[in-house]
Amino acid sequence: MRAGPVIKGVVCGVRVENIEEPLMREIRYLDKLVDELAKGKAMEKILRNQEGER
Repeated sequence: MRAGPVIKGVVCGVRVENIEEPLMREIRYLDKLVDELAKGKAMEKILRNQEGER
């Protein structure tokens, strides 16, 4: 399963799930992941938390 569809929230003032252009949505997904990793969270924990928010 790809992480993109389960990632929700606001990145750079834009709500990720509302972005229609596929390339821009993928860029925002990556930006969100990088932000969470920069905060010190483990990738497994980030993705597991995102799946739980469905």
